[in-house]
Amino acid sequence: MQALRFLTAGSVDDGKSTLIGRLLFDSQAILADQLDVLERRAAGNPIDLSLLTDGLEAEREQGITIDVAYRYFATKTRKFIIADAPGHEQYTRNMVTAAAGSDAAVVLVDISKLELGQAEVPLLPQTRRHSLLAQLLRVPSIVFAVNKIDAVDEPGAAFAKVKRALDAFAQAAGLNVVATVPVSALRGDNVTQPLDAPWWDGPSLLQVLEGLPTTQERVDAPLSLPVQYVQKDAYQSEGAGYQPRVLWGRIAHGSVKLGDEVEVLPSRQRARVHGLRRAAEDVTQGEAGQSLGLILDRQLDVSRGDWIVSPGKAVPQNRFPATLAWLDTEPAVAGRKYWVRHGNRWVQARIQSIDSVLDIHTLQAKDAHELPVNAIGRVQMEVQHEIPVEPFEFNRVGGALIVVDPASHRTSGALLVDVPAQASTEDDW
Repeated sequence: MQALRFLTAGSVDDGKSTLIGRLLFDSQAILADQLDVLERRAAGNPIDLSLLTDGLEAEREQGITIDVAYRYFATKTRKFIIADAPGHEQYTRNMVTAAAGSDAAVVLVDISKLELGQAEVPLLPQTRRHSLLAQLLRVPSIVFAVNKIDAVDEPGAAFAKVKRALDAFAQAAGLNVVATVPVSALRGDNVTQPLDAPWWDGPSLLQVLEGLPTTQERVDAPLSLPVQYVQKDAYQSEGAGYQPRVLWGRIAHGSVKLGDEVEVLPSRQRARVHGLRRAAEDVTQGEAGQSLGLILDRQLDVSRGDWIVSPGKAVPQNRFPATLAWLDTEPAVAGRKYWVRHGNRWVQARIQSIDSVLDIHTLQAKDAHELPVNAIGRVQMEVQHEIPVEPFEFNRVGGALIVVDPASHRTSGALLVDVPAQASTEDDW
């Protein structure tokens, strides 16, 4: 079974770092010297497991997570890669980074922060925001972990009320929630071992994670490969008739084999695959998710940022609708120019119009003229040169772009392409 990549998300002090520390501690993935340091620091008190992930000095001083921390552990049945994402609104961009490429998201809900006396328990804004961002970034599986279940009276009744609120939110937002489980990261209840309580007969969090599927790139699709590096071949390939170059990249989706005809974008020139390399060895084929080098049967002008695709399958566009997750403190406004990165190419772009912004409380789209920090909106984008964008739900590489402010060089937003529209001319640039 493949390793599962998952992130933890939620509000500040929901216990994300402690939960990861508990998983590491119970799975015996802590080195002896790390454990000694924690025990000395605890000075006879219970070990602070959050220190296993909060590695920055500022994180330890403030007791919050600032940067994304990656940790690894394994059970008898599976390996795991964990991304501990910050909960503070200021660091939402780091959560977006952690979500990219994750197979699952564990969204923590601190039950002690919720108003359990109300008939309908209101969820915290960051719970909603992180769940929506995970859905937006096409994280396949979402798990709600209701934490600090040991800190409330009548935990069974309290968990039932919170689960009803989470179920209603998930249904309204269209979230793919695979499980909602009660946990106590501090005590270890229902984290790696099932909870011994009359009101809970479900699985532990670890049992849920062990059964989740990994993200599979689409193999039964046209070839799509962004060129990352062009290398002059070290030797003359037999029958090539010229000193070939190896075009290296990671296949976004589809497959390729010797003899296939391919098209290079943006030049639209075509050639056949004369050779394939993977890990310094000659191979006969490659598929989505693999990194490999292509040798073409004739010399073409190919450079970093170009795309190698199946002939006639990709339609380059320079105007398309997209969902924009805005991460910059300076609002996004229509008409302003930015740099966007698509695959390995940088292109000048601008927001042609802002159609709407998502209200994370009502889940309704509202009219908007700008997008403030951490907002999610629908926009129309225009790029200076045509690029082979695809809807993000079908191609997570060809449908994703990073937005960068040209003045400050800050990463300002994440663009996820919707259905591409008809291409426009470049006369306005």
